[in-house]
Amino acid sequence: MNDRFLRACRRESVDRTPLWIMRQAGRYLPEYRELRARVDFLTLCRTPELAVEASLMPIRRFDLDAAIVFSDILLPLESLGCELSFDPSPRIARPLRSSEEIAALRPRPVAEVVPYVGDAVALLRRELSGRVPVIGFSGAPFTLAAYLTEGHGHDGFPAIRALRAADPAALGTLLDTLSVMVTEHLELQIAAGAQAVQIFDSWAGILSPADFAAFALPAVRRAIRGLRRYHVPVIYFAPAAGHVLELAATTGADVLGVCWRTPLDAARRLTGGRVALQGNLDPAALLAPPARVRERALAVLDEAGDEPGHIMNLGHGILPGTPVASVEALVAAVAERERRTA
Repeated sequence: MNDRFLRACRRESVDRTPLWIMRQAGRYLPEYRELRARVDFLTLCRTPELAVEASLMPIRRFDLDAAIVFSDILLPLESLGCELSFDPSPRIARPLRSSEEIAALRPRPVAEVVPYVGDAVALLRRELSGRVPVIGFSGAPFTLAAYLTEGHGHDGFPAIRALRAADPAALGTLLDTLSVMVTEHLELQIAAGAQAVQIFDSWAGILSPADFAAFALPAVRRAIRGLRRYHVPVIYFAPAAGHVLELAATTGADVLGVCWRTPLDAARRLTGGRVALQGNLDPAALLAPPARVRERALAVLDEAGDEPGHIMNLGHGILPGTPVASVEALVAAVAERERRTA
């Protein structure tokens, strides 16, 4: 098996830097757009055969070092009785705004509510036959709480900030519930064959360092602590959160995703080499001509240096309008750069 990605997660030497791309199975691929023309998003997520087909599309096209299962971070919220829709952005029918609503939650086992996620991971692992590792994923407790309280995506997520100000104990209760749910969701995927998992804390960057330390950090620590017995690498990614990077290095994750706003050499200094780093090409860089993509990719590799423990990726998800030729240029640039420490 190509184990570059797993070795880099463990900060072991590799022959070249491994590469995968957040949202690598998505709208920039014409074959994905054809698939979505036939089925809606939730049907795609809930049908393992279709989710695996989407997951395999980028692996067939590009020489990537990992496959991530096609899914969505909000799906396990159905275990809390939430009604989800996508039109096309996610919406939660009844947002949680009070301590009474939070206290009334009666979680069901995640594996009973979203078994199709585990089924998709197992099928993807079989289809790959060891070609590359499989990554499972989940939202982080704070990011899931942001959606739960707001009901949809919203700049700054004022509802969760209001809850934090008015009733921090209620927010703490919600985050405790979500920590358990996140652990269960990732355990489901690990049991099905995921060889690494990523936790997306997409909205942790809206927090001050003090609020991150008080709310987001303890919640994600609890979730990761529940996974330690599986000895599977855990990646934690909080975009636009360079101001809490040192704190993020204490989550217990093996790898920190770094967005393009924070240079990788600075991230390595801030984290003291205690964790591997993932990233961090600006997704907009892939909108440039292939020659410029190559330059930008090599610059990121130079910035990362030759110390073990770097996984090449974008600093956020790939943009829908990205040309396939630009992804090809990125893959070629990474492939040509052998590690001098191998």
